[in-house]
Amino acid sequence: MRKPPRMYFSLRSPFSWMALRRLEERVPELLERFDYIPFFEPDPSTMAELVARGGDFHYVDMSKAKHLYILADTKRLAGHFGYRMTWPVDVDPWWELPHLAWFKARELGVQREYYAAVMAARWERGEDICDTGTLRRTCDAAGLDGDLLVSAPQDPDMRELGVRALLDVYHDDVFGVPYFKVGRQRFWGLDRIDFVIEELERMTAKAQ
Repeated sequence: MRKPPRMYFSLRSPFSWMALRRLEERVPELLERFDYIPFFEPDPSTMAELVARGGDFHYVDMSKAKHLYILADTKRLAGHFGYRMTWPVDVDPWWELPHLAWFKARELGVQREYYAAVMAARWERGEDICDTGTLRRTCDAAGLDGDLLVSAPQDPDMRELGVRALLDVYHDDVFGVPYFKVGRQRFWGLDRIDFVIEELERMTAKAQ
């Protein structure tokens, strides 16, 4: 492949959480081939920089009716897959914190450990991963440097990586997650996992 496949994920989304977990269970050997790109709602500082570079953010808030449906649907899906799930309550969330911390974890080579710890905190225990204290404790409990990771939003380099990721989100027309780009093919949603796997296997066979 000329360009590696891209996987847009979010620490906020239950569908992203379940999709990556399903892929890990079914085709762990293929996950290494993805470029992982976080998708998160920008704060005013990030949004201003994004717009200044000609970007925007495609996601729009959902209606109450859709939100209530998703609450029921995700619990139904989690039960179907046999996943334990506790729906978290987000109060004035700041999504830069956990997502920029993911970039810092990647820099340190511990992004998998970070992701696993944060997803367990959010989706299995229903904790607020946008709270600095909660995120620090989650990281420390996983053997990671909590103080360093929660300081990521104050690091200009991590801020820059966040803006670049959201520019990729914008230019690839990503409007929700999970969202996959494999060659010229694009797939959105948990229910497209089979198609993602088929396309990856087809392109891998073609390249051999």
